[in-house]
Amino acid sequence: MRIPDILRADEPSFSFEFFPPKSEEAAAELRATITQLERLDPDFVSVTYGAAGSTREGTIELSSRIQREVGIETMAHLSCVGETTEGLESILERLRAAGISNILALRGDPPAGSRDFVPPEGGLRGSAELAAFIRARGDWGIGGSSFPEVHPEAESQEADIAYLKEKVDAGAEFLITQLFFDNAVFFDWLTEVRAAGITVPVFPGILPIRSYAGLIRFCDVCGARVPDALREGLAACDEDAAAERAFGIAYASRQCEELLAGGVDGLHFYTLNKADSTLAVLGALKAARPWERAPERTVTTP
Repeated sequence: MRIPDILRADEPSFSFEFFPPKSEEAAAELRATITQLERLDPDFVSVTYGAAGSTREGTIELSSRIQREVGIETMAHLSCVGETTEGLESILERLRAAGISNILALRGDPPAGSRDFVPPEGGLRGSAELAAFIRARGDWGIGGSSFPEVHPEAESQEADIAYLKEKVDAGAEFLITQLFFDNAVFFDWLTEVRAAGITVPVFPGILPIRSYAGLIRFCDVCGARVPDALREGLAACDEDAAAERAFGIAYASRQCEELLAGGVDGLHFYTLNKADSTLAVLGALKAARPWERAPERTVTTP
């Protein structure tokens, strides 16, 4: 089923992101993670697509298996980096045959060692073109990425939001944000997004922190800012792994509670293929139901 068709106006959506495992041990751990997180009844899950299609086969295989064997609605990420239109059409057909109805349309990161994105010969120039390409090939549920702290290649926030509007006009029906740790930044950005005429559901991307070192590595790659209070709180854990993970759960729980009480459309958890932190955070949220304190939802579902 298409994700836009399963969203509810009276309750927020919850979803998880996984990435294709690179070893048998990692695959076994992911299977256990999916089994545990399935108990939280997610609306959908997504499966990432590596730079330059480096995990393309893994993305197709894992998405198909979750959809078929677990029965959770699964969205496959798709990038136009390194792909011709013929190649993209072939991937869509394979996903359709596997019962996948939803795609997250991404431009994608350049391959390792490459600084700039270069459209492949016979390919597409970015996520807006990819969304339009997918829309022209069936009734897919199409998601898009968004950046509360501005895409690192954008000239300005205004330019970034203008491109986001192009993406939505091209066919994206909901948006998932890059991870962030400052809710004020998100809410200010969302106000500008709505003012630009973008009315589709927006799901904040949440990373429950597992370690201080891991957080810094992750943010260095994606460009997310680490607020001073968060950095200082983790530093106070004095490299105690259990304390860092507990602090990460507490921080994410407080962040999510504020977002849900503020009326967001849902939350998308970057699980890193681990279950424990996301189980703790979302389990507590479902018990407390902070969205019932929201004055109103930010947008009605399609």
